[in-house]
Amino acid sequence: MERLMAIILAAGEGKRMKSKKTKILHEICGKPMVEWVYQCVKNSGVDEIVLVIGRNGEEVKEYMGNKVSYAKQEQQLGTGHAVIQAQEYLENREGQVVIMYGDMPLVTSNTISLAVDYHKEKGNAATIITADFENPAGYGRIIRNSQNEVVEIVEDRDASCEQKKIKEINSGIYCFDISALRDALKELDNKNDQGEYYLTDTIKILINKGLKVGAVKIEDREELAGINDRIQLAEAAKVLRKRILNKIMASGVTIIDPDSTYIDSEVEIGMDTIIYPSTIIKGETKIGEECIIGPGSTIENSKIGNRVEIKNSVVLESCIDDETKTGPFAYLRPGSNVGKNVKIGDFVEIKNSSIGDGTKISHLTYVGDAEVGKKVNLGCGVVVVNYDGQKKHKTIIGDNSFVGCNVNLVSPVEVKKNSYIAAGSTITDEVPENSLAIARSRQVIKENWVLKKGLLKKD
Repeated sequence: MERLMAIILAAGEGKRMKSKKTKILHEICGKPMVEWVYQCVKNSGVDEIVLVIGRNGEEVKEYMGNKVSYAKQEQQLGTGHAVIQAQEYLENREGQVVIMYGDMPLVTSNTISLAVDYHKEKGNAATIITADFENPAGYGRIIRNSQNEVVEIVEDRDASCEQKKIKEINSGIYCFDISALRDALKELDNKNDQGEYYLTDTIKILINKGLKVGAVKIEDREELAGINDRIQLAEAAKVLRKRILNKIMASGVTIIDPDSTYIDSEVEIGMDTIIYPSTIIKGETKIGEECIIGPGSTIENSKIGNRVEIKNSVVLESCIDDETKTGPFAYLRPGSNVGKNVKIGDFVEIKNSSIGDGTKISHLTYVGDAEVGKKVNLGCGVVVVNYDGQKKHKTIIGDNSFVGCNVNLVSPVEVKKNSYIAAGSTITDEVPENSLAIARSRQVIKENWVLKKGLLKKD
């Protein structure tokens, strides 16, 4: 049975990144670049993927897990040598194998599918993805004969003056017949100035055998960019970010200023939502319809309902239900679940708490490890004192309760439903249902105290 395989070459050390992290694990728009390459080939219909890793490949294995098979290239002896390390996966298989690099996150699955389809249609032993570059310096050149057939790939350093003028370059992405590649690898040698095994030499071997080699030239040269340093990483991020935002806008979302908006690839946003400038939406966030998000908001791995407003606020690993207004300058920390038609106002911080429908927490309040019921009002400056220095404790506030300004709720404590707490109280004991709790000292006035102390200030 024929198979479509892929070998991703990812053993390079990436020294120009100047990082302790393996190059292909550097993130772009929420995913490591190797994940972009993996999804590209996976979405093109590939059955099996082999990842060639280097000496420091354990962190790559830890991230990729069992999604791929692995081959290890202990020594960096060229691209052909890297493919040879994966040769065991080519044995006793028929079909096609796509070979590409793990640091090319801009390649699309459409381009891979186009090359594979062309390869099969023409009956090629190998097909190369190429493009015309205005400045092809550093790239291998595609040499064609008078019939426009590919006859050779010449590396830039080996090219003659005439060959250097050729603009069609080798992208380093190939589709091979598995059996043809398997045989060509057996004849590969390192008799060159670098002492390395070049994958491009397999093209020459196949042509010398009289086998057919073709090329698919693509128009979008951006797809073929490799990432070698932080500058190129940022440039690739711009391209991917534009693709993501264009897709979101095409689905019915308004993005006021795409240049200042950062949205990860896995984010889902409903129709008629408006995203204002300087907003960052990360991870697997899902946002409903007719929402207003931003300006200046950050949302990460959260679920947002319909007709929600989030202004100048941070929402992390939390859920906000329909028609709730958040911000400006609110902070929802992980584990927060906010109900419908809730108001979370300015400088309110919520952590690991549930907030019932219709509740209002208008400003300058901290709610941590708490269960707040429906239609509760928390006044300005309310603090849930959830930490005793060793453990976190829970506070429960029942439905329809009113908590006045500058109240401390010392956990663990429960305020039953329909209760009132007077402003300035420190609550340490349960407040019964339908009660008013007052926990503050009686006001004392000492007349003329300022004069007796000699503290009166002259005008």
